[in-house]
Amino acid sequence: MTHDVIIVGSGAAGLSAAITLARTHKVLVLAKGELTGGSTAWAQGGIAAVLDAGDTFENHIDDTMVAGAGLNRRETVEFVVENAPAAIERLENMGVPFNKEAEVLHLTREGGHSHRRIVHVDDATGWAVQEALQNTAAAHPNITLRPHMVAIDLIVDRNAEKPTGAKNVWGVYALNNETGHVETLTSRATIMASGGAGRTYLFSTAPRGATGDGIAMAWRAGARVSNMEMMQFHPTCLYNLEVKNFLITEAVRGEGGHLKLPDDAGDEAGERYMHRFDPERMELAPRDIVARANDHEIKRLGLDYVDLDISHRDPEFVKGHFPNIYDKLIGLGIDMTKGPIPVVPAQHYTCGGILIDLAGRTDLPGLYAAGEASESGLHGANRLASNSLLECFVFGDAAARDIAEHWDDLPAPPAIRQWDESRVTDSDEEVVIKQTWTEIRRFMWNYVGIVRTTKRLERAQHRIDLLRGEVEEYYGNFRVTQDLIELRNLIEVADLIVKSALARKESRGLHYITDYPDLLPEAVDTVLVP
Repeated sequence: MTHDVIIVGSGAAGLSAAITLARTHKVLVLAKGELTGGSTAWAQGGIAAVLDAGDTFENHIDDTMVAGAGLNRRETVEFVVENAPAAIERLENMGVPFNKEAEVLHLTREGGHSHRRIVHVDDATGWAVQEALQNTAAAHPNITLRPHMVAIDLIVDRNAEKPTGAKNVWGVYALNNETGHVETLTSRATIMASGGAGRTYLFSTAPRGATGDGIAMAWRAGARVSNMEMMQFHPTCLYNLEVKNFLITEAVRGEGGHLKLPDDAGDEAGERYMHRFDPERMELAPRDIVARANDHEIKRLGLDYVDLDISHRDPEFVKGHFPNIYDKLIGLGIDMTKGPIPVVPAQHYTCGGILIDLAGRTDLPGLYAAGEASESGLHGANRLASNSLLECFVFGDAAARDIAEHWDDLPAPPAIRQWDESRVTDSDEEVVIKQTWTEIRRFMWNYVGIVRTTKRLERAQHRIDLLRGEVEEYYGNFRVTQDLIELRNLIEVADLIVKSALARKESRGLHYITDYPDLLPEAVDTVLVP
């Protein structure tokens, strides 16, 4: 099946690109599961944009650079920040019902921001954005939305009937989960908007499908990846044995929430502690600082969690600003208007990814990337809160515009070999996949987590080297399933994360390693070359 453009991923980046491209081209959007299954729908906080007269682009740029510990590429930061108001306008035109006060957009504040600049829809911004983008895309005759399509690998020159030695990408092989068959989907251009690699870790706020598929696929095809050691851990994931991966938005701290030690902290119970880690910004410090502080206190006192307390604010204010979180917690027997919320750090965002330029172009002709799968230079060593959805809109649109502008330069795909299953069988040992998946996520959490050491990283690398052979043998002998495809990608991105972490001989932003606690004089990207 041939299309003008194939987009892998149906979240903010993918749908933004599809809507822009559909003016002139026919677009196929693939979702691994349901169309709403990506990270976009989970986003609680909002979208950062300079819309207040008391704020400036320079303020937003500076806040982003400070959070990113100087590793950001300034031209990227300027490009994204300056395009933010237009992105908000496009979303409003699509019907996103942003919160307003007296017909003016209500702006909240989050950690690391010097001003109120977070546009939001209560505490469920991502869901409102996903719904608006999806409705717009579904109504467009040039856009085809296909859920339950699991991308396996990019189609490159070696897959052609007559390889020419070119480096072009011409679409994807994808498993149709509804039929069980692999389809060959070709196009002149492919946009990788497949999200991050959060599920490489045992504890993560990322959705089930965040297994680094696009990053692994691009790497195998020959594209460079950058800064994979920069894994962001959100400071405040709900600690609850019944509900896993429920995020408590940064905005709770932005609206006055305090971090305190819980009742089982002995004589220190009820005490705030952020003054010991960032006395000026306290709870409004960037996420890496707050996450390390929470991790430090949990380990220092042998706690299961710390408390996030906003019960000193007016109950109606709390309910009005965080209705979805309030309702969720009430259902679990926690009233955030009367007492604290138990929280722990959890992996939250992949700041590294496929290396791209300002047009979303990768190293490979015909392959673009946008959103969490990419490394544009916006986030640097630590993502500033609510810059992630913004990056999706700006780079999804930028990639689409570049494809349209250079359409005549993109060659049509040649004859491509179909997927060959003639020498494989159905697996009779699915337990192998489950066991290996669990092992990867556990050693990544223990050895490559918030605080790292060279010895732990080397142990993780050793485990990856052993498991890689097992995974490759399994992949080579059995028919692909979604679990097997994801496992193959998990081992790939785990390897990229560990190799990147071993390469950085300093502590910067999200990468904190006790063997190298200081900053090097110059901020340099970690770029891995296939």
